[in-house]
Amino acid sequence: MLFLQNHHIIDLYCAVDELIPKEKEGGRGRPSLMCQSELVTILVWNCLVMHQKTLKDIHHWICLYHQKDFSGIPKYSGFVHACHQLIPTFQYILEQLLCGDAPLRFMDSTMIPVCKYVRADRHKVAKNIAQFGKNHQGWHYGFKLHASVNPQGKLCQIAFTPANQYDAQVIPDILNDTCKIAVGDSTYGARVMREYIFETYGTIIIAPPHYKQNKKILTWWQHKLLTLRPKIETVFDYLKEHMHLVSSFPRSINGFIFHYLKTLVGYQFLTVG
Repeated sequence: MLFLQNHHIIDLYCAVDELIPKEKEGGRGRPSLMCQSELVTILVWNCLVMHQKTLKDIHHWICLYHQKDFSGIPKYSGFVHACHQLIPTFQYILEQLLCGDAPLRFMDSTMIPVCKYVRADRHKVAKNIAQFGKNHQGWHYGFKLHASVNPQGKLCQIAFTPANQYDAQVIPDILNDTCKIAVGDSTYGARVMREYIFETYGTIIIAPPHYKQNKKILTWWQHKLLTLRPKIETVFDYLKEHMHLVSSFPRSINGFIFHYLKTLVGYQFLTVG
């Protein structure tokens, strides 16, 4: 991981400004106080160095410590509106930062609850979108993040689904034809899906045997790759425990989408070093 210092915010701004398409001049409506590059930079910088959970805390932090760096900081209501308008921009940046050409990938999924399970019946923000799902930790209410990462822990492809989506059904969304070997847990070992992925992408899926399966032939290199599969679990752990990917603070669907995209973009920038 990159060890960040104060002057790295300038490097981050330059990198963000090169990634974002240039804004068209003379648009309709009142011009923004902060350009897209400035707003994305300060949001990603906060995600890297402060890991604050709410937009209110982020706005307060910007006003306290970065007033000189960004002179046109809007009021809180305008700041929230500007952040939600950045959803397509963050999606574009994330697509540019994903390592889609990785030939070896580790894939898995993790639950992203939108609230505690005991409050699921009263939760209204993600109603009709979030679903109930169960894993080895118990029941959850919210979404699922499906992802594939390279051996260095960088995200290759991702997909968000309701929590009740079966992992194997999302394999086509987190692999492509540049991936030659994909390693996953036993939920990715279904024969029909493995054959479909091999015919479509030419990708070999390696997974441990199902608990009901007695025997399975395994070569030494396949066993070696399976021992490295926890790499993606460490990525999920860092996203959830250190970068606060799981949150119940957003008060709209756009708020959830923005929070997830901001966190994933921040993680990808963090893995540059």
